[in-house]
Amino acid sequence: MAATAGTPGTPRVLRAMNDRAALDLLLEHGPLSRTRIGKLTGLSKPTASQLLARLEAAGLVLAGGTTEGRPGPGAQLYEVNPAAAYAAGLDVTPARVLAAVADVTGRTVGRYELPTPGRRPAVPVVQQVTDALDGAVKAAGLARSDVHRLVVGTPGAFDPGTGRLRYASHLPGWHSPALLDELAAALPMPVGYENDVNLAAVAEQRLGAARGHEDFVLLWNQEGLGAALVLGGRLHRGWTGGAGEVGFLPVPGAPLVRKVSRTGSGGFQELAGSQALAGLAREVGVTDVPSGPYPEVAAALVARAARTGDDPHRRLLQTYATRLATGLASLVSVLDPELVVLSGTSLVAGGEALRDLVRDELEELAASRPRLVVGDVTEHPVLRGALESALATTRDEVFDTSR
Repeated sequence: MAATAGTPGTPRVLRAMNDRAALDLLLEHGPLSRTRIGKLTGLSKPTASQLLARLEAAGLVLAGGTTEGRPGPGAQLYEVNPAAAYAAGLDVTPARVLAAVADVTGRTVGRYELPTPGRRPAVPVVQQVTDALDGAVKAAGLARSDVHRLVVGTPGAFDPGTGRLRYASHLPGWHSPALLDELAAALPMPVGYENDVNLAAVAEQRLGAARGHEDFVLLWNQEGLGAALVLGGRLHRGWTGGAGEVGFLPVPGAPLVRKVSRTGSGGFQELAGSQALAGLAREVGVTDVPSGPYPEVAAALVARAARTGDDPHRRLLQTYATRLATGLASLVSVLDPELVVLSGTSLVAGGEALRDLVRDELEELAASRPRLVVGDVTEHPVLRGALESALATTRDEVFDTSR
């Protein structure tokens, strides 16, 4: 919408508001003509022309092709300049650091994976981060200084009071209180840090199953079991960043784990986490349990159970759904969300079959009735959320033409 004469602020601020509205429309719709931008923003043709000339001179838009399929000469089309800025994201697990760089339109232009196996890091964490970032930057044909902002996703969360990583004892090398200062000194761009499950929720809210939803829970099951809480359109992180660490939740039918800070897990994690699926499969009579890393084993078992009709696999899927619903009922009862998104490989693998079973079980355990959906962002959702988070801040800064 065009800024009106009654809008408070200087002409410069009003122009900047119209500039940002036009840039957001170009991001949403792709190349648009001056006439189309004018109609979508409510601006007159002369004002739209001045706006586009201003944005082109600032290097924020490019004049591209022309419209086709109509009589007469085609109208000039404009698009956001992809090279106006770049942002980067990192997805950190105990086994690897996955990095990617995106241009300001959101298109991934470079990706790199740095393996980090072993209980003790072979190289310092700061070097892991810079090596992974540099690999993605090189793959994009850029320099490190071209990246406007970096967002790093890890299990757990950095305590805002101490700077220490909490709730992620299984991530070696990341627990030094000086780590954030060391990273800030090593990197030329601002760096943000976010819980990995929260970033999966950012990806679903921006691009996937939670688009348009202000209140939802994302339940995640992959290397660990966790949740992201979005309330009033914003992530709820808690006092120490630990909101959503539902793996520690004591639940009926699970062993009570008293030393959660040492073990890194709790009742719900022991009951329904990915590492429990192989044992559960054997308990219900599945004989051909695969071997390998437990997230992959769990996903394979759940996928097979969702498409196989024999009794052992039906019992596996039903029991898994009951265990998931047992912990999810506590979240739903307290938060009363509009939507629950099931994400992470061990939940996405079950598809609609698992979703339906969890929904039916949840209706028996909780008074509220949220809608349950399977996540849409299935390719590296944590990395995608890190990129979306970094891009949001980058666009706010680069697209602010009032500066």
